[in-house]
Amino acid sequence: MATPAKRRARPQPPAEESGSESESELESDSESDSEEERIDEEVNIEFEAHSISDNDYNGIKKLLQQLFLKAPVNTAELTDILIQQNHIGSIIKQAEVQEDNSDDDEDDDEVFGFISCLNLTERKGTQCAEQIKELILSRCEKSCEQHVVEQLNKLLNDSTKPVGLLLSERFINVPPQIALPMHQQLQKELTEAQRTNKPCGKCHYYLLISKTFTEATKSSSKRREGRNQQKEELMFANAEEEFFYEKALLKFSYSVQEESDTCLGGRWSFDDVPMKPLRTVMIVPADGINDIMDKLKDYLSL
Repeated sequence: MATPAKRRARPQPPAEESGSESESELESDSESDSEEERIDEEVNIEFEAHSISDNDYNGIKKLLQQLFLKAPVNTAELTDILIQQNHIGSIIKQAEVQEDNSDDDEDDDEVFGFISCLNLTERKGTQCAEQIKELILSRCEKSCEQHVVEQLNKLLNDSTKPVGLLLSERFINVPPQIALPMHQQLQKELTEAQRTNKPCGKCHYYLLISKTFTEATKSSSKRREGRNQQKEELMFANAEEEFFYEKALLKFSYSVQEESDTCLGGRWSFDDVPMKPLRTVMIVPADGINDIMDKLKDYLSL
C-alpha cells in the first residue's frame, strides 16, 4: 500500500531572538526555510502489514509508551502478551525496496504502527490489565460525575460481558488510510478467535484510549475537565478514532500535559495554535463496529 506520509502536528519552535540580521543569519534562515519546505513535502512510502512476532517487541513497546507516557502501566508485560497472542493483530513496516541495498537493516525492521486487542476480562489478574483499569477509573473519578464512575466500574468488572482494550498505535505521520484494512483484518481475526475458542475472541465492549488535543487556551477546572473537553473541539492523533468516539456509550478526556515530555508530547501545535495533549477514554459496544467501519470507509474514499 502506497500512502503519502504527512505531518499533522508539530512541536512549536522556540521564539527567535531579536537583533540585527547578518548575512550568515540570513543564509541560516534561508536554509531553515528550505528544510521546512522539505519536511512539508509528501513522500510516498510503501507499507506492509505483518503478523506480530518476537522481533517487534521494541517497536510495539515504544508505541505503547507513547500512549501511556508516565502512567504506571507495565508496558513490557503488555507487549509480551500481545506477542504471545499473535493469532490476532498486525504490525506496519516499510516495504522492502529492491534497489536499496543499504546495510541499514534496523530501519528496514522498524515498526511504524500496530493494531491488537487485550481482553481485560480474560486477563484479569495480570499486572498490566489491572493497572490499565485502575488508571482509567482514577482518571474518571477526577473528571466525571459519580454515576459515570459507577457505570465505568460496572462495565469493567462484569465478567459476563468481556471488555477488550483496542490498541491501534502508529507514528503521527503515518496517514489514516492504513487504518481501515488494519481494523478490518483485526475484526476478522477476532471473529475467527471466537469461533475456534482462542484467547481474546469474545468482546462485548471495546475500550479505547486515544491521543487527542484541544486548544491550549481553552482551559477548564480539573474537576470539570472531562465534561468541558467533550464540548470543546477534540482533535484526534488517529483521525479514524473520531468515528469510535461518535458511537461511544461512555467517554471522557483527561490532560497528560504534565506527563508529556518534549519528545512524546511536548508543545504541540496545529496550524501554529498551541495544543494541549489529552487522552480520551471511550467504551464502544462491539455490535457497533461494522457501522464504524462503513463510516470510516466512506470517509477515506472522499
